[in-house]
Amino acid sequence: MPAHFAAVLHAPTLTDDDAAAAARALEGAGGAVGPFERPAAPHDDARYGVLTAEVKLDAARVAAARESLAGLAVSAALVPAELREAERKLLIMDVDSTLIQQEVIELLADYAGKRAEVTAVTEAAMRGELDFAQSLHARVATLAGLPEDVIAKVRDAVVLSLGAEDLIAAFHAAGHVVCAVSGGFTQILDPLAERLGLDHWHANDLEAVDGKLTGRVLGTVVDRGVKELMLREWAEQHDIPLLHAIAVGDGANDLDMLGAAGLGVAFNAKPKVRAAADAAIDLPYLDVVRHLAGV
Repeated sequence: MPAHFAAVLHAPTLTDDDAAAAARALEGAGGAVGPFERPAAPHDDARYGVLTAEVKLDAARVAAARESLAGLAVSAALVPAELREAERKLLIMDVDSTLIQQEVIELLADYAGKRAEVTAVTEAAMRGELDFAQSLHARVATLAGLPEDVIAKVRDAVVLSLGAEDLIAAFHAAGHVVCAVSGGFTQILDPLAERLGLDHWHANDLEAVDGKLTGRVLGTVVDRGVKELMLREWAEQHDIPLLHAIAVGDGANDLDMLGAAGLGVAFNAKPKVRAAADAAIDLPYLDVVRHLAGV
């Protein structure tokens, strides 16, 4: 029996030719494709366009269909209809370079004169070339001796990703759960999460003694395994099946979380993450996630 999906196209502009190309790609993979339509949910057409079509497809052909869609000139995703139609969903997001535009460790390293060194390590870790926990310890060690008040300066410099507040507001208005999990730091995430009204969040805790950073983090490092664990714990707490969860991230430490969710979304991600995710967003607008999820 065919499974039901939605094909979701998004790009700065979309044309009838883009819809026709997507339909041909899906039909070539054995799918029955309905007409592409603009979503009922309003969004700023000046920023990007969205088209959605119903698709019936044998489950064994999903990988082939996604491969065909990957060859299009616009971004396209195949999303299970069950997820889009679920009464309650859970959205879990990475923070650095996903919920926010920056990498906090790099902003902190600026104050220690170590930004170039730390950025190189961060990028290698996000590509999956280094163990995340080891790389975090090495990067945090460069912060030893910094006055604790630099955290407030960095907090003030953090900028949300475009569309982040709209995305969170849309999910909450529809009765869904919104969470964030970060390989960054509670000192930055706690006030941000409270301001955004997130339901749950979790991050590393920078150690400070006598008003100065020690160059260490307290407790277990939030790595890829912990991120997946938090997804599972929060979904269970709210009695939401993992199939109804949407995970969004950009780095290799997000891979387990993206794989466990019903929809894993790579947001302007490293190639390894983009290749493994169910869907990819290559625009700077985080609120595209709502259209993928049918919110």
